[in-house]
Amino acid sequence: MVENIKSETNNVVTLKNLFLKYVGEKRDVDALQNVNLNIKEGEFICILGPSGCGKSTLLNILAGFIKPSSGEAIMDDESITGPDYHKGVVFQNPVLYPWLNVEDNVSFGLKMRKFPKNEITELTKTYLELVGLSGFEKNRPYELSGGMKQRVSLAKTLVNKPRLILMDEPFGALDALTRHNMQKLIREIWNKTTNTVLLITHDVDEALELATRVLVMSCRPGTIIKEFNTDFTFDILKNNNNSRCTKEYIDIREEILKIINNQCNELL
Repeated sequence: MVENIKSETNNVVTLKNLFLKYVGEKRDVDALQNVNLNIKEGEFICILGPSGCGKSTLLNILAGFIKPSSGEAIMDDESITGPDYHKGVVFQNPVLYPWLNVEDNVSFGLKMRKFPKNEITELTKTYLELVGLSGFEKNRPYELSGGMKQRVSLAKTLVNKPRLILMDEPFGALDALTRHNMQKLIREIWNKTTNTVLLITHDVDEALELATRVLVMSCRPGTIIKEFNTDFTFDILKNNNNSRCTKEYIDIREEILKIINNQCNELL
């Protein structure tokens, strides 16, 4: 169904029989169980599921922030052992240094990696243009709107050219109009850069309108129980279609909601 993703492309990430147990003083919590997943280069994956199902835990494992209790998390044929610039993370609340201006926030990672000054300048300019923030280079974060801050955070991630971009409900704190504009922006950037993206969301429409593959997780302990290959994002890019009105979109949306609601009912 997804014409832009070649089936023969190599896996960027492979998860094999992944389990994660949080060990607490009063009781242990099984967060993930038997998660298996291959992420191919250039895919845009969205993950949906009930609250507390382990979506963010899975993202934290992929980012290298935490290690699984058992199983394997592999990126480019090497075990994920910690965070690095190959794995860029965009959080719901933008992580920016308030004492630095926009330009310095975006270029911070490049400076830490000791890029040549002229290259830092050129890359910073390129990615600020990409996210639509040319002219705001000298502004401080407190001078920006919520959407603009998230654009800075996105540029700060993209400028390092990560192999994998991880987004944890990046638009959840934005108003409806800003959220729509940010979805449009990330879709267009993904189409231009062909980055590999994994985005967590609670919004079924957001997932269907951005993803090339939607994964639905079970209630805790979380595992992947259903996946949908989708191409609505390409229709929107090419024709600016309102895919929500099509029968295919409505049917998939209703099926996803039914799966999630059934999972939630099991918790009652």
